[in-house]
Amino acid sequence: MSTLALGVDNLQSWYGESHILHGVNFSVSDGEVVTLLGRNGAGRSTILKTILGLTSKRTGSILVYGKETIGMPTYQIAHLGIGYCPEERGIFASLSTEENLLLPPQIAKGGMSLDEIYEMFPNLYERRSSPGTRLSGGEQQMLAMARILRTGARLLLLDEITEGLAPVIVEKLGEVVSKLRVRGYTIVLVEQNFKFAAQLADRHYVVEGGLIVEVVERVELGAKADVLNGYLGV
Repeated sequence: MSTLALGVDNLQSWYGESHILHGVNFSVSDGEVVTLLGRNGAGRSTILKTILGLTSKRTGSILVYGKETIGMPTYQIAHLGIGYCPEERGIFASLSTEENLLLPPQIAKGGMSLDEIYEMFPNLYERRSSPGTRLSGGEQQMLAMARILRTGARLLLLDEITEGLAPVIVEKLGEVVSKLRVRGYTIVLVEQNFKFAAQLADRHYVVEGGLIVEVVERVELGAKADVLNGYLGV
């Protein structure tokens, strides 16, 4: 039987007085890739931030590898093996690519070596001495992803990694996600690029109004295409 990597039950979340999530329920087994799909403002990114304790208030249950985390501070949650790639990437612009990769702390055993990172992201090897400000948007996104792979995290929360990037870079990121899946990583993708997400994920959760309103398994994509079009406008 597969191990539950992430279990979210009746998750509610607030930014100040604004009530954003209204009872989110979903689960991810170890080694799965799932997506959170939906329009802007649906609450998808807030789900990731709430899992990490980055909102002002949250209630419900969040199990990470069997441990209840709803009352934990963010640093303790991260040490359970979660890596977070935020939409804004958050790389250190004044540091070189390699300095960015050497900076993250190890939270668990099994983090990728620099050689492994450079094999997976050849562009970063070529730009290893370049400061973050000199990297293209695609290279910055690769660096943001590569950095969390150094930490030993096995559950990856990736927020809009393809947004605004050229198709050739999007294709490369898809290859990386596929390779990570083969390596046994568990991945939650927040995505608007459905074409990108459809070929990668085991399951899609559609978010609307701070709730999961539809669950679509990979094998159901054809049968539920009209339903997805209605929610996503794709």
